[in-house]
Amino acid sequence: MPKTTFADHDDLTLDEKLERFAMLRDTITGLEEEKKALGDDLKAAMLRGDRPLYAACLQVTRKVTYPLDQFRDLYGDAAAFEVAAIDPKKVKALVKAGDLDVEGLERIGGVREQYALCLKAK
Repeated sequence: MPKTTFADHDDLTLDEKLERFAMLRDTITGLEEEKKALGDDLKAAMLRGDRPLYAACLQVTRKVTYPLDQFRDLYGDAAAFEVAAIDPKKVKALVKAGDLDVEGLERIGGVREQYALCLKAK
């Protein structure tokens, strides 16, 4: 087994292990929530034009989505069930196989933008 950077838990009772696990879970959850809140605040400030002292940038990612009702109307129940959650990877595979036409997808497809905060060393 690989060597870990944390203390060995062999000497802890089951109750102590559960308590430690709960404490770590709660700490991680709190840190993740705080990180998300801070990230949202920073993204909003940067979108307003504010610039922080650190070298930071916003990277935009775009995700194409297909509304299920329009997809089903265009391609039918069988195709809609084939890609159940309208997984873009599965849609691309069906396009590549010739089962779906690109023009129809372009008509109903939507693009969702998501901003990621990236910190870079100056």
